[in-house]
Amino acid sequence: MPDLIASIELFPLAIPRDEPYLGPLEAGTQPNVHGYFVRPGNRTIYSTHDQSVLVKVTSESGVVGWGESFGVTVPDVVAQLQKQLIAPLVIGRDPHDVMVIYEDLYDALRVRGFYGGFWVDAIAGVDMALWDLRGKLTGLPVYKLLGGLRHAQIPVYVSGLPGKTKEDRAALGKRWIDRGFSALKFAAAVADEGEVAEMKAIRAAVGPDVKILVDLHWRYTALEAIQLIEKLDRYDLYLAEAPCESEDIDGQAQVARSVKTQVAIGEELRTVYEYRPRFLARCMNVIQPEMAHTGITAFWRICQMAAAFHCKVMPHATINIGIVQAASLQVSATLSNLAMHEYQHSIFDRNLQFVETSMHCANGAFSLPDGPGLGVEPKEEIFQYVVRSVL
Repeated sequence: MPDLIASIELFPLAIPRDEPYLGPLEAGTQPNVHGYFVRPGNRTIYSTHDQSVLVKVTSESGVVGWGESFGVTVPDVVAQLQKQLIAPLVIGRDPHDVMVIYEDLYDALRVRGFYGGFWVDAIAGVDMALWDLRGKLTGLPVYKLLGGLRHAQIPVYVSGLPGKTKEDRAALGKRWIDRGFSALKFAAAVADEGEVAEMKAIRAAVGPDVKILVDLHWRYTALEAIQLIEKLDRYDLYLAEAPCESEDIDGQAQVARSVKTQVAIGEELRTVYEYRPRFLARCMNVIQPEMAHTGITAFWRICQMAAAFHCKVMPHATINIGIVQAASLQVSATLSNLAMHEYQHSIFDRNLQFVETSMHCANGAFSLPDGPGLGVEPKEEIFQYVVRSVL
């Protein structure tokens, strides 16, 4: 008899940070009463906390699977969707039907106007937990369930160089290179003297052989992005991420066909339906799927579609305690079109204290977690950061 799903428990998390993600707040920027603020460099909301939603799925025999949903803003919204809508549709089902369950959950709200956003984020965490549960029930890591291991080590780029000045940020980049890493990404949103000055400083610090990527944070029109990328190319730019607004498919395609540098997009996209028109328009050379938005099922499907369009995969790594990261590495380990994985050192290294896992990052690569399922378990200490009860 199948070991059916008995319960789903939800834990919205908010872990305080000494310094906000991407570095110190800009002059005049203040968090509101809920700890949210807007970065003037990209007009985007951030939090003074690391926030996500931890998902616990338990089978009738007591086997537990763990997942994690995107929760950078108002994680309790995601948790309420999981509590009121998803859990009743999933409890009592066979966890081995995980792809069917994903499709049923996606269908359940698509005609209500929520084929993306918080609804798909909510599905993603439950989907991860079901894959983890499947692995534990079969005794296999998720990469085996998906077809096999291609990469025992996952090459990375160091993402984010927090510091008060471009000199501070360039010096931090050099320290990462000295530790055995070979690729860095800087953030346009906090390049206070401009991207060209930032790029010049970093290149001078790290030398000619290091790959340098830039996150342009959707800041520019297509023509502005093309002109900027051409200037950055003088310092041997490796990749330009998110050059223009996410909804500007024509602009993305114009940038991709007009520059000599690789163009990457996709961290904010959640399904093959959002990726498909961008593949058809040739908006990018590299995709950056975010596991916390997609879950394993959609992530896998997106990456297979990318292969059909000869696009490389460079997964994004958002704020999480390590469950999302483990899931992303499990799928990445199977991909023939994997390029590198993002390494959010200011999040991953800090929050690794909250999970039991062999997963780690050193000398330019992630090592996969050991064990069945995702290979990661939350420690008891994390539950002190549960901010609201949704049970």
